[in-house]
Amino acid sequence: MHHRPKINFPHDCDICLLVIPRLMLERFKSFLGEGNSVAAAEERAHTPDEFHLAAAALLVHAATIDSVFDRKERDRIEWLCEHRFKLEHEEAHALIEAAELEAGESVQLLRFTRTIKDGFSYDERIHLMEMLWEVVYADEVVEAHEAMLMRRIAGLIYVEDRDSGIAKSRARARLENKSSAK
Repeated sequence: MHHRPKINFPHDCDICLLVIPRLMLERFKSFLGEGNSVAAAEERAHTPDEFHLAAAALLVHAATIDSVFDRKERDRIEWLCEHRFKLEHEEAHALIEAAELEAGESVQLLRFTRTIKDGFSYDERIHLMEMLWEVVYADEVVEAHEAMLMRRIAGLIYVEDRDSGIAKSRARARLENKSSAK
């Protein structure tokens, strides 16, 4: 039996009320090709708020590891939340704000990576690594500590080096294609 981790949100947090709806989980699971079975997701022991918040907190952490959370990184995370998680703009914005609060309060990645490791399929974890690489590449500079963070996250969510490298290559190619199309 899985123990459901409890995320403590700040009191009276209107942001968090926008993050929790079950529909968000269904849309994300549908995007990843696993249907939209809420029962199947519950068997995997994560709730919509934990699922999205853990992923978004890792995205924010990847963006802020260099002590700068610039507009390009914020825009990239917002775009990823809207398009990959199938969220409305307001939902994505609220999720990012909640993730910033959570990431700012947590000095360890373990809480977020455990939620991901225990609740995501292997393919979903690879997909998350690809999203993380897109955030790291958003400012067009990959610093040593960012690369180290990515290796650490891959290890904590049990993504093999080979698959993390493939995710990195796909993210970089996608971003290069977008910039060359402009």
